[in-house]
Amino acid sequence: MRVDKFLKVSRIIKRRTMANQACTQGRVMINGKLAKPGSEVNVGDKIEIHFGDEVRTYEVLDVSEHVSKGDAASMYRIL
Repeated sequence: MRVDKFLKVSRIIKRRTMANQACTQGRVMINGKLAKPGSEVNVGDKIEIHFGDEVRTYEVLDVSEHVSKGDAASMYRIL
């Protein structure tokens, strides 16, 4: 799954266009490498997102196309 879509489906970032912009601006890394919006995300990957001065790290636990709002948090684990 594309990283911008994963961030939107998992509700880490609210909108896909915002996730796309974050990737384009170089604020998203997958396993220590800079991610483009179309970069693939797999189970076990570590995603780092820079929100201003704060850096948040997530581990991908599940990759699903459609997830309910209540189950979205089960797609990742905050590290």
